[in-house]
Amino acid sequence: MEKEKDIAIQINDLKKRYRLGVIGGGTLQGDIQSWWARIRKKEDPNLKIGTKAYSKNETFMALDGLDLTIYKGERLGIIGHNGAGKSTLLKLLSRVTAPTEGEIKIDGRISSMLEVGTGFNGELTGRENIYLNGAILGMTTAEVDSKIEQIIEFSECRKFIDTPVKRYSSGMYVKLAFAVAAHLDSEILIMDEVLAVGDMTFQKKCLNKMSEVSQTEGRTILYVSHNMNTIRQLCDRCIVMDHGKIIFNGGVEEAIGIYLNIAVNDEIEIDYTRKKELFYMHDGGITSSLVRFLNKEDNIFARGEKLMLHLEWKNNIDISDLCFRIEVLTRDRAPIGTAMIYNFYSGKKGEIGRSDFVLDTSMLAPGKYAMTYAFFSKNEFGNNINLDNMKGLNFTIIRSENDILWDKKNWGNVMLNNIELLPANGDR
Repeated sequence: MEKEKDIAIQINDLKKRYRLGVIGGGTLQGDIQSWWARIRKKEDPNLKIGTKAYSKNETFMALDGLDLTIYKGERLGIIGHNGAGKSTLLKLLSRVTAPTEGEIKIDGRISSMLEVGTGFNGELTGRENIYLNGAILGMTTAEVDSKIEQIIEFSECRKFIDTPVKRYSSGMYVKLAFAVAAHLDSEILIMDEVLAVGDMTFQKKCLNKMSEVSQTEGRTILYVSHNMNTIRQLCDRCIVMDHGKIIFNGGVEEAIGIYLNIAVNDEIEIDYTRKKELFYMHDGGITSSLVRFLNKEDNIFARGEKLMLHLEWKNNIDISDLCFRIEVLTRDRAPIGTAMIYNFYSGKKGEIGRSDFVLDTSMLAPGKYAMTYAFFSKNEFGNNINLDNMKGLNFTIIRSENDILWDKKNWGNVMLNNIELLPANGDR
């Protein structure tokens, strides 16, 4: 059980309420026009087309009773659909705005990137903004001096460091802002989807830096993103938010599955006559009716264990030289690999086809997977013609007895065959 001294952030019953609608029209004339229209029950002339006019008593709960504990050195992912309350939570933690109700206890200084340009003064140069941000964090000029070369080098903005940041592109803003946040002295680093603006090389550089400062300096990371791959790479715990509440708090893969609305389906048989799901355009030459695991009462396989499938289908046309493929994917539909068998069956229109297939799982790392199946044929030009496509069964690979502990986050889902040691040059 974690001790209280190890807690970086403690959130209790946190709520944030906003008033809906526009507060003030920007000018006295506009406010009078809007007031007079409401008195006469007319349409507000200053309201944008398609915008609802809210009464002054209508409110919106952006956060509705959050309880959350974040420990020192933890890398917490925060995911959820737009409007779930993610950015509001980070703004409250960064003290940009105050909560309506509830309590936040923070042990340490916070450095945050909530949106492009936050915390920068456009009239100041990049160098001056570095010193400004350091002063906000309570650092002395000497302390910033000791870090500034690292910041400039990491930001890749050395050529423009003495140019006012109002002339920076959004990508340059992000590079400098991240470099400042990552290198100045703070115990908690908050990132809100800002890396989406940077190029892929810099994104990878930022993720590596966040992992480094968490592991070597014990800094706590809060990271919001809609990019699930970066959540996987960086975070060791994840929460899912929905309508101002936390609906899941736990493992990264489980959180991603909930966010993407992936049904963790552990059935061992699918009757396609009852639930038919197609993926691609096809000519309907075959109608699949059934798939099930052979000789299994669950969908869990030790790595290397043969995954055996029984499929049944109906021929809607005369079939010759039928081909079949199994596509293996992660549970959030990222493709891992494909296995095929060619010219295994021929049959007449109206016949029921049945076949058993075996998939070798020895190259799959332990984890949860999904499958897609496709019947296809080849035309005279050698191109594939899809006859039927359907979602398949899910399955889980677990470690076999002699397996090492696989680092899937860094090593991927595919376990290539072991490296072969060649004889020394003199023996060849």
